[in-house]
Amino acid sequence: MLINLAHAADAAPNDAGIMGFLPLIVIFVLFYFMMLRPQMKRAKEVKTMLDALQKGDEVVTAGGTLGKVVKVTENFIGLEIAANTVVNVQRTAIQTLLPKGTIKDI
Repeated sequence: MLINLAHAADAAPNDAGIMGFLPLIVIFVLFYFMMLRPQMKRAKEVKTMLDALQKGDEVVTAGGTLGKVVKVTENFIGLEIAANTVVNVQRTAIQTLLPKGTIKDI
């Protein structure tokens, strides 16, 4: 008998309107400001750093190789990792630009 009463109950009104989407909108805005925007800013800084690389800069690659830039081309950079030892790495493999003189301190 109770089951029949449960089936006979009216459906809840669906008048949520914009208030139903408000939590979703707030989550999207928070996601944008907490995750997407800082990531886009960092990507822009890295692109600026890679475009400004020049001969004589000291850099660290994504693999952890420390070296001095001796040749810059469109896609590759020649890194001197030891005396008379030059390796070519992709420009996108450069992770960090170090202050001048860092290699001598190590």
